[in-house]
This record gives sequence, structure tokens and C-alpha cells, in this order.
Amino acid sequence: MQPRRCVPLLLRYMEDVAYLRMSPALDSINQKTTELEFSMASEPLVGGLLKVLAASEPGGAFLELGTGTGVATAWLLDGMDSRSTLTSIDTDPAAQQVAHELLGHDRRLSLKLVDGVEFLRSQPAMSFDLIFADAMPGKYEALEDTLALVKVGGFYVIDDLLPQPNWPEGHAAKVPELIEELARNRSFQIMPLNWSSGVVLAVRIAIAN
Repeated sequence: MQPRRCVPLLLRYMEDVAYLRMSPALDSINQKTTELEFSMASEPLVGGLLKVLAASEPGGAFLELGTGTGVATAWLLDGMDSRSTLTSIDTDPAAQQVAHELLGHDRRLSLKLVDGVEFLRSQPAMSFDLIFADAMPGKYEALEDTLALVKVGGFYVIDDLLPQPNWPEGHAAKVPELIEELARNRSFQIMPLNWSSGVVLAVRIAIAN
């Protein structure tokens, strides 16, 4: 087969949503998310990425900052093994109640209605294998406190870095500042992804003395 004729076939197999296996809970979560008119749920591609990263950390301790209605929570749980744990926090009781109703039976999950910054500052250093920061705390607030909680070899993931319709006035200027701050941190290797809603994937590395 000639290279040019291969291109459409290869593009079909490289379609990034084609192989996403979604959690059975997502249909119900998405329905309730629509009913609540909650507009800050994570996109499926981000969910798929989180699922794969969770699967790479057997017995891992995971933290989600911003439960919302539990969309990304469901993706993370779907990638986790039976020994892993996920703590997910939020300050919106109505949104998090959806996650309680549809995911709360999972013993690996701990849902907390608590201020994000207070929670972050109460945790021991290097205590999580993956942190998904999908709220202001952990991303634009208390960033250093959050990064300090990532274990060596662990992941720090943020999304919504490309323009979003729900961004408040002046928010766009914060994004490059955040990415530059992450890039200057010698404890992390980062990869900005111009993909989905805009993602940065960071991995904590060991720093030689």
C-alpha cells in the first residue's frame, strides 16, 4: 500500500476518542450534570488520559481538586486498581451530591466537602501519586502547596488551559503565568498539550543533591 493511501487508514486508527472505554456510571452522571446546568465538567479526552495515568500507578493514592458532579472522578476510578484510593474535594454541595449518589458506593473513593487550600496545607509532603487540579485551589491558588504533595515519579495534571466559554474576565492572562511558573520548577518535567481543553502533564523527578 502506498504511503499516501495509508494516511486515511492511519488517521482512522489514531482517532483519539475511538478507543475510549467509558465508565458505566458516566451516562447517568452526564445526564444529571446537564440537569444541573453544570458547565465545568472535564472533557472525555481528559478523562481518558486520567484513566490511563491512574492505571499506571497500582496501589496509588490519588487526589482530585474539584469533584464537580464526578465526571473526572468516574474516569479515575475506572483506571484505578482495587488497592488504590481517590480523595476528591469540592465546595459545591449540589454538584458533589451527584458524585455521592452515583459513585459513593465505591470504597476506594473518599468525597470531602472542604476548602481546597485548607485541605492542601493539612496534608503531608509527597503523599499522592497523582493530583488532578480541576479547580482554582491547586492550580491558580496554593500551587506550591499542591506540588509539594506529589511523590517522585508522580503526576500533576491540569486542564482547561485553552480558552473556555466560562472563563471570567481577566482569567486568560493567568494561564501563561501558570505554565511559566511550572516550567521554572526544577522538581518537575512538564509537557503542555495543545489538545482537548488544553492540558499540562507534569511529573515530579528526583533532584540530585
